[in-house]
Amino acid sequence: MAEAADFQGMTPSPARRWALRTASLLVGAPFLVGMTQLTPAPAAYAAEDATGSRTVDVALNAVTPSAPVKGDTVTLSGTVTNTGRTPVTEAHLGLRVGTRLSGRTQLDTAADRTGFTEGTEPEELKSYAVKVPELAPGISTDFSLAVPVDKLDLDDPGVYQLGVTLSGKTKGNGTEQVLGVERTFLPWQSDQVKKKTQFTYLWPLISTTRLSAETGSDEQQTPVFENDGLAKELAPGGRLEQLVSLGDELPVTWVIDPDLLATVEAMVKGYTVQDKDTGTKVPGTAENRNVAKNWLNALEKAVKDQKVVALPFADPDLASLAHRGKKVPGSLNQLQRATEAAAITVDSILHVKPSTDFAWPVDGAVDPAIVNAATSAGAHNVIARSDSLRERGKLLYTPTAARPIGAGRTAVVADARLSTAFQGDMSTAENSTLAVQQFLAQTLALTLQDEDKQRSIVVAPQRMPSVTQVQTMASALRALSAGRWTQPLDLEAAAKVKPDPAATTQVPGYASYPNKLRDRELPTSAFETIKATQHRLDQFKVVLTRPERVVTPFGNAINREMSTSWRGKDTAADAYRADVQNYLLALTKEVNLIEKSTATLSGRSATIPVTVQNKLVQDVDHLVLRLRSTMPTRLKLGEGEGQAETNVPIKVRGGHSQSVKIPTTANANGKVLVVAQLFTEDNTPYGLPMEFTVKVNEVTPTIMLVIAGGVLLLVLAGIKMYSQRKRAAARGDAPEDGTEQTEDPEQPSDPPTDTGPESGEPKATGEKVDR
Repeated sequence: MAEAADFQGMTPSPARRWALRTASLLVGAPFLVGMTQLTPAPAAYAAEDATGSRTVDVALNAVTPSAPVKGDTVTLSGTVTNTGRTPVTEAHLGLRVGTRLSGRTQLDTAADRTGFTEGTEPEELKSYAVKVPELAPGISTDFSLAVPVDKLDLDDPGVYQLGVTLSGKTKGNGTEQVLGVERTFLPWQSDQVKKKTQFTYLWPLISTTRLSAETGSDEQQTPVFENDGLAKELAPGGRLEQLVSLGDELPVTWVIDPDLLATVEAMVKGYTVQDKDTGTKVPGTAENRNVAKNWLNALEKAVKDQKVVALPFADPDLASLAHRGKKVPGSLNQLQRATEAAAITVDSILHVKPSTDFAWPVDGAVDPAIVNAATSAGAHNVIARSDSLRERGKLLYTPTAARPIGAGRTAVVADARLSTAFQGDMSTAENSTLAVQQFLAQTLALTLQDEDKQRSIVVAPQRMPSVTQVQTMASALRALSAGRWTQPLDLEAAAKVKPDPAATTQVPGYASYPNKLRDRELPTSAFETIKATQHRLDQFKVVLTRPERVVTPFGNAINREMSTSWRGKDTAADAYRADVQNYLLALTKEVNLIEKSTATLSGRSATIPVTVQNKLVQDVDHLVLRLRSTMPTRLKLGEGEGQAETNVPIKVRGGHSQSVKIPTTANANGKVLVVAQLFTEDNTPYGLPMEFTVKVNEVTPTIMLVIAGGVLLLVLAGIKMYSQRKRAAARGDAPEDGTEQTEDPEQPSDPPTDTGPESGEPKATGEKVDR
């Protein structure tokens, strides 16, 4: 809201008393040609002593047209509010027009101006004053001032500052005075300039991370979302919807994070949302799926035949990679993967071939490490900003954006003033109107710095503008559409414009990187976690028969762990990385050895069963089961004479187990510790080893002789009994033992071996191994 004018009767603050002393040296000096002087003359303060601290707030909500031409009528509308404690009477609103501002620096100074100083301000256009009814304390009223352009006394083309003042009387002071003021800018360029500024405006489609690494076990791999907040951004009136619907009408360069496209496409195909409280997954609604579908269709239509720049997948934090990730070997490989995924994703979803030749560090802040990291994945252009790559010479104009910075690389330096023009709160009509007018004024002032030199200017706004910021940006670009001093140019073309030979090309040093940005970088531990997760994924994928079902969702999730959107969200970022890592670990454990404790081996040779379990929905292959005897002199493994260890290829269907019987050879009695371990075919251990004990109970030759002797005695006894019975039968005698002879009943055969699925439970202690 505009600050009220200074009132008579107010006691100057210490700062104002300092200004008063300073002003005594400046009496009679012009106020930057009528509108930019910041300090009042002593006479003004002498007249300000008698009214108290009453104020009237003047809010300027619209300037129409924002950039007038000859024959137009400029209308300024808004609201005035009495924020004082007594009524304001006999009030009226008037318009004051300052003289032409010379250059962008004067414009900056004028924009900082507050308060009102009698005797140094432009005269009010009294013929167009509007009366205001009495304003009681706290009461507001709307106003509208309309003045023909030809009555504004606008001379040469350029920027003029307008002031809307409310003058009136208050209780205790019957003298009319200015009680409130609001200022804005009016760009005046009725005709087209000789050489228009080539104007590039980036239109970012970027959002925060929504997708987890988890997917359903169904064939479609239904994705699991962290939350359902994206639907609100995509719905009519949402932030992303406004970016697409408004951007469709504007000459902009689309800068897209491919992760956003992949996430929205996942919504269209069907998704679930993780309920953190209950741990359950709730299906996404059909309404949200339709919202996502409509948004994708609208975006595809908007970017057709337009220039599209694709950021690396998930918009990785380049500064964090350069400053923290460099301490972790392999971190830059992740940027390469993210860049490779970008073009494929955009092309497959939007059916346009994007440029992946641009890197965009946070806020355009660069140093040598950031430039090196940003271009390591193949990009040749770095989008910097003029408050980072500052002009070191004495140029009297804003130079062209493109700057060669060595090794075939180009810094595309966005204008800092224009890029930050809409970062504030644009939710009020007043703030939005003032921002648009100042933006237009800056573009015209820039163009008029040197009318004989055409320059290329790039604007890189905030990555994720709010709804009202998007709407304000669109209003400013629509006001430029007449093309009287600018002409659109896409980013690719802007990067190829001939550089200004006098412009700075030296990348600022490491120490120049802003501390406020450095403090929000991802920590080194984040890249250590990313490396560990990638390593585990690389090990896991080699055993899968359908690795794409795992590599794609986890590869994307790892890219998301580096996202710029995590800045300032350390706790949430840590939780996301931990969730990805833990979920991958849980999947790898689905392929495992079923625990067993003890096996008993009776005899010189037998087989030991070891079971490999696969709880995944897909088959696993390229695994090797390796068993090692810790006492090969007592127990050897494998066919024939056996070895200290043996290897068996493993392939297990999804949802099944495979039991492998390992031949063994015993040489002595006792306990032997056997270690079982799965390996990949490149000899990398997979999972944890399993240890179990084999009890060897070998039968000796002496015992065998005793048993053989016992068997022989039994045979001889049987022969004797048979002979006796045969002789007795021949005589017709009953058996000597008096028993009745009967036939032996038929004995049932042994049941077949159960070869069903193995249980996942450990074998019981004392398990006996079949021969």
